Amino acid sequence: MNAIEVKNVSKSYGKARALDSVSFSVSKGEVFGLIGPDGAGKTSMFRILCTLLLPEEGSATVDGFDVVRQMKEVRRRVGYMPGKFSLYQDLTVQENLEFFATLFGTTIAEGYDSIKAIYSQIERFRDRKAGALSGGMKQKLALCCALVHSPSLLFLDEPTTGVDPVSRKEFWDMLGSLKERGITIVVSTPYLDEVRRCERVAFLDHGKIRGIDKPDIILSQFADIFNPPGIGHSRKEATENENVIEVEHLVKAFGTFHAVDDITFSVKKGEIFGFLGANGAGKTTAMHMLTGLNQPTSGTGTVVGYDIRTQHEQIKKRIGYMSQKFSLYEDLTVAENISLFAGIYGMKKEHVERKMEEVLRRLNFEEHRDDLVASLPLGWKQKLAFSVAIFHEPGVVFLDEPTGGVDPATRRQFWQLIYDAAEHGITVFVTTHYMDEAEYCDRISIMVDGKISALGTPDELKRRFHQPDMDHVFTYLARQATRSSD
Repeated sequence: MNAIEVKNVSKSYGKARALDSVSFSVSKGEVFGLIGPDGAGKTSMFRILCTLLLPEEGSATVDGFDVVRQMKEVRRRVGYMPGKFSLYQDLTVQENLEFFATLFGTTIAEGYDSIKAIYSQIERFRDRKAGALSGGMKQKLALCCALVHSPSLLFLDEPTTGVDPVSRKEFWDMLGSLKERGITIVVSTPYLDEVRRCERVAFLDHGKIRGIDKPDIILSQFADIFNPPGIGHSRKEATENENVIEVEHLVKAFGTFHAVDDITFSVKKGEIFGFLGANGAGKTTAMHMLTGLNQPTSGTGTVVGYDIRTQHEQIKKRIGYMSQKFSLYEDLTVAENISLFAGIYGMKKEHVERKMEEVLRRLNFEEHRDDLVASLPLGWKQKLAFSVAIFHEPGVVFLDEPTGGVDPATRRQFWQLIYDAAEHGITVFVTTHYMDEAEYCDRISIMVDGKISALGTPDELKRRFHQPDMDHVFTYLARQATRSSD
């Protein structure tokens, strides 16, 4: 008997067909990938298999139990890590774990053997609130919460989005140990290296299964989607152009802990500058100082000619900023978001109307100007958020993991927007956990333990550290960290 049987399952939301007669099966103990572009129907499929949604047509069984008629039996046997929410940020590690154990009628003590190998890595932080943990630690806690009742099947919906490459590798090593215990694992992921660690994958596109096979076969068969051709870009070499960002001996301390520990660098006008580092390395803290959201403990810095210590309000007016967590108001329309941010930046109304038409035309959004942002696919939201961030033509745009969770083809389109902005003289300061995106940058810095451990072009760094690609460079440096990310 298969662990999962899905037969002709369909699901609609109004006129939108999320799943269209989907069928597949998963063997017991298999690591099975459910992959596809944004809006393909992956999350709807996960929710049906976890009994959180009802299929309109077709049937599905999990461990032999029907997801509609035997809902309680299914829920006893599955663990689920959703993509957007799986932890209570204001509860401690211990409280989160106790809560999820209680939901399943068990205790941490009873389920401890199921989570011991993973929980032992974070147990010393049991009294820390989940919101204060790094991405890698949150990931481990969420996995423990999904495993505490000893499930036979584990459903993971993009569990490593926003997590650095080293922590992602560690997470997949943990999944390997769970497979050895006979747990069936179904996972969705936008990372191709993770797709290749599945035994089989189903490619879901516009609610339909387009292929089921071994990862390399599917990735090759649909290379236009998963491995689109590279983007032509003439890399800017260091010149005598003006520096738009200058930082010298910058430090940010929290008590005795130096989150940013004496960093020095500069960024040229029109340069695409990659700011990399593992979770907890100090990237976000440094970016907060450069954008005027936080004050340095010591050191100096200027952004577009203004002092980060004394002129942060002037800096905020002359930069753009896009974060992974929040960049748009979802209950406003596309046009209303553009108008709102333009007003915040003090743009004149007549200028806003003319430029809005240009942006909507460039994004092919003319027919969607009055659509609520909440209704847009993730990739569309991110392209809109970037366009809003540079709408007022800032000197620098700061992008904090802007493509997290987005499929390769959509990420390629996003980077074309970045290249276009750089060609128009806008400096792009970007953090990312996708190492193929690191290759797109003109120069890169890599932070380890609050310090910049490497700085140079991608080719220079690969030569200096004798590594074949940026993924290997990053891993080599990140594994030299001595302080905990928490």
